[in-house]
Amino acid sequence: MHKSVLLDSCLEYLNLQENSIIVDCTLGYGGHSSKILEKVKKGFLYCFDQDIEAINYSKERLIKVASNFEIIQSNFVNLKDELSKRNIAKVDGILFDLGVSSPQLDTDYRGFSFHKDAPLDMRMDLNNKLSALQVVNEYSCEDLIRIFRDYGEEKYAVSIAKKIISYRQNKSISTTLELVEIIKSAVPEKYRREKHPARKVFQAIRIEVNDELNVFEHALNDALDIIKVGGRVCVITFHSLEDKICKKIFKDYSEIDKAISKMPIIPLQYQPKFKVIANITPNNNELIENNRSRSAKLRVIERIKEG
Repeated sequence: MHKSVLLDSCLEYLNLQENSIIVDCTLGYGGHSSKILEKVKKGFLYCFDQDIEAINYSKERLIKVASNFEIIQSNFVNLKDELSKRNIAKVDGILFDLGVSSPQLDTDYRGFSFHKDAPLDMRMDLNNKLSALQVVNEYSCEDLIRIFRDYGEEKYAVSIAKKIISYRQNKSISTTLELVEIIKSAVPEKYRREKHPARKVFQAIRIEVNDELNVFEHALNDALDIIKVGGRVCVITFHSLEDKICKKIFKDYSEIDKAISKMPIIPLQYQPKFKVIANITPNNNELIENNRSRSAKLRVIERIKEG
């Protein structure tokens, strides 16, 4: 069963009230949402997810808690538009949990895991036209190097990309473990012993397939636009690329422009509208109980005045 990362911290920092209007942008299998729903008895919870399997599971889980929720089958890049359709302009709290859920990793045929043999897929939304199969078999060597380096921070991006290109000249690459063996053959023995050599490449392909970084950046800006005064946005990231985006956006929204920061009195219209509240990593107990929390980081920001 999937364990929600930093669950207690999220519940604390969302500052939930009985009548809060909350958005869980990453419903997954309902771990965070079910606990949020317990606390917003007179409020409402909107949940976003693209994955129909996760939606069907979570709907059954949430209805056992309460009925004051709606699951929106959509990418959270559409956060603002979907809420607008429901006449919701401002909300009290927004949560992003950017990790791939354990059931997605553990379900063989989804192709997210480099430990299980499965068709190359990695789509969060099964209606998405682009899959890992196309990326691995159709992208140029230059594009493969780019995504492995930029999205996976893989130091052997060049040799792995060249090995893939060489392999697919004879046959297409169709399964996850087939790709794993190609990656292993492209990196030094010492590197294979340090950590699983496919980890960063699989991350990079997944990000490319789902356009994760661009989607997150757009959605986070929208989230900050619709949060009420006193409301908070909580973001759980699992790798440095997402965290850099989150850190930069939070910094941009919460700091005074350097051009005027040394003025004796900062005009009201230039004072920050947001305040960074927390930057948290899992404690030792959570790390022991949930190995997948080891790279997690929670950042929290609060709107302190209207914009």
